[in-house]
Amino acid sequence: MKIALNVVGFLLAAAGLVWALQGANVLPGSFMTGSTFWLVVGIICLLAGGGLLFVANRKLQTPPSQQ
Repeated sequence: MKIALNVVGFLLAAAGLVWALQGANVLPGSFMTGSTFWLVVGIICLLAGGGLLFVANRKLQTPPSQQ
């Protein structure tokens, strides 16, 4: 499960970064270039991908065993 979340989170963040850069007119050559819609969608995907990566890699605290 951890590997799957890492892969999906990375791919979502990478796609979001590309879309945000195209929407911000930094990465030209697409119909998305200069479009505010793709800038917003890219930022949302970038944040969602980062959130998935965070959740997949956080260290869970196990409660101390009661003896």
